[in-house]
Amino acid sequence: MGVGSRFADLAAFIRYYANAKRGGRFRTRAALEAWQDRQVRAFLAFVRSRSPFYREYYSGLEERDWQRYPLIDKTIMMAEFDRLNTAGIGREEAFALALKAEETRDFTPEIRGITIGLSSGTSGNRGLFLVSPQERVMWAATMLGKALPGSLFAEQRIAFFLRANSNLYGSVQKGRIQFRFFDLLDDVSCHIERLNRYQPSIIVAPPSMLRLLGEAQMRGELAVAPAKIISVAEVLDPLDQSFLSACFKQVIHQVYQCTEGFLATTCSHGTLHLNEDLLVIQKEYLDREQGKFVPIITDFTRTTQPIIRYRLNDILTEQRVPCPCGSVFTPIASIEGRCDDLFYFPSVKNGELVPVFPDFIRRAVIAATPDVCEYRVIQEGPQHVQIMLRGPEAKRQEMEDAVAASLCHILEGMGVRPPVIGFIPYEFVPGATKLRRVERRCTLV
Repeated sequence: MGVGSRFADLAAFIRYYANAKRGGRFRTRAALEAWQDRQVRAFLAFVRSRSPFYREYYSGLEERDWQRYPLIDKTIMMAEFDRLNTAGIGREEAFALALKAEETRDFTPEIRGITIGLSSGTSGNRGLFLVSPQERVMWAATMLGKALPGSLFAEQRIAFFLRANSNLYGSVQKGRIQFRFFDLLDDVSCHIERLNRYQPSIIVAPPSMLRLLGEAQMRGELAVAPAKIISVAEVLDPLDQSFLSACFKQVIHQVYQCTEGFLATTCSHGTLHLNEDLLVIQKEYLDREQGKFVPIITDFTRTTQPIIRYRLNDILTEQRVPCPCGSVFTPIASIEGRCDDLFYFPSVKNGELVPVFPDFIRRAVIAATPDVCEYRVIQEGPQHVQIMLRGPEAKRQEMEDAVAASLCHILEGMGVRPPVIGFIPYEFVPGATKLRRVERRCTLV
């Protein structure tokens, strides 16, 4: 890389960082939405000239009508991968490189300068993502601008726990900012030893790993004092959030990111806001009264693998009360998880299956007894639920009775027939598999 290129990258980095820091520059929601509309229209003109898939998919449609364009999802994106991306990269070539990186744990190889990544495949369908060098610079600068406490020039030591490393994450290392990747597949004892030596100022990890680190901190095995804890990759359950806040004596922040984009970050008040300076999120309401919706993403910052009117499989709950930070970016009360984890139980009235949001299941467990430290609730069939509880062994029967009664009470109040509930020992090992505290394993058709 030449000197001119390095200076260009640095100038772009500083510009993106500054834009992220002043992301709340919009005084009104109307001003934000007008600006987004202009960004998307310009973006579409570029993408339609470069992507054979989108050129054909949106043929004959006016750019001013982009909010009503046909949707895409992961199935379409992967089926049309070769024609959708603008870098001319084939799906088979990209998969081969990504799978080799997973096996060797060497995540540095690229294809013609493009970083290749592979999603965790929680839904059973792994997704590929492509990121250009310019997009890496933008992502790193934006991530730091939104998540970094204090100045860019202050010394920071970031510990990043993920299933897989990437050139994307390595881009974070700038100047006085140190970045260390911690592989979730490694043993926890190794992580504790490395953290004690590294003394990170910021820890970024899934809640399941943060809980193990919090427990080690409480036992005195881990002795760190990070200025900021950021939860990523898994749903931050209220039970885990309370525990981690007590362990580390601070607000637990969140970054909501997936293969499809950098979707949301928490403000200084701990409220999760959509990153609406990077993308537009339209709402497909599942329950308008409860504020529960599926996000439809248009990311106007990614040109290598354009994401336009992409329907995610996640359930978000909007926050109806404005955040004290004053941002016009949409506040999110919670990320509930995937649509696939909606539970279904037969109605008492007519036997038809009624959907129950994961949030209701969580509330039933958490409200039942303060003795539950961790839990998992798994629907195995329309009338069969398995529950795992972790807590004082001497109070196991008391916990199980309280949780069963609480769950049945909530379901009866919703007019559905409570299931047969079985209790099994709690188990989960952080690593390649994401923790889902509320999970549906049965197919209901």
